[in-house]
Amino acid sequence: MLRPSYPIRTERLVLRPCRGADLEPMHAYKSRAEVCRYLPYEPMSREVVAARLAGDWSRTELTEPGQALNLAVEHAETGRLLGDVVLFWRSAADAAGEIGYVFAPEAAGHGYATEAARALLELAFNGLGLHRVFAQLDARNDASAAVLERLGMRREGVLHQDTWFKGEWSDTLLYALLAEEFG
Repeated sequence: MLRPSYPIRTERLVLRPCRGADLEPMHAYKSRAEVCRYLPYEPMSREVVAARLAGDWSRTELTEPGQALNLAVEHAETGRLLGDVVLFWRSAADAAGEIGYVFAPEAAGHGYATEAARALLELAFNGLGLHRVFAQLDARNDASAAVLERLGMRREGVLHQDTWFKGEWSDTLLYALLAEEFG
């Protein structure tokens, strides 16, 4: 079980539960084709973002495997929403989880994704007590692969043309990190 104390602060960021007030800024980036290019969903309508914010994205804790904790990522000084991150609790028996993240294009290139994802790994390993955390991404997403490598995650494999993704076959990269390697 994971019940974080909010807000979660890093050097430059604040991670907190998503809320209704995030609708407009979140829709602004989640509705953009270039943001969703390598994500497992199409650009989202305002209504879809609103429904998710009122549903699963509003979760504040993880009480059982199969759940996900989505957190909004704000710039600590300005309070501007930069993106959001997610921690999936995949298995209790295997003590396994998965991380993901999406940021507004304007936030790219400043290390925010790496900083926020590091906070997620802290929650996963030191809060939830996971043994292994992984991330999966489209092999063409070089920026995301660079984030995972900066986190110290190991590239464990390539699944060649394993997914029919947005009208074409796509390769999937798998990265992972063990609790004993985190630090």
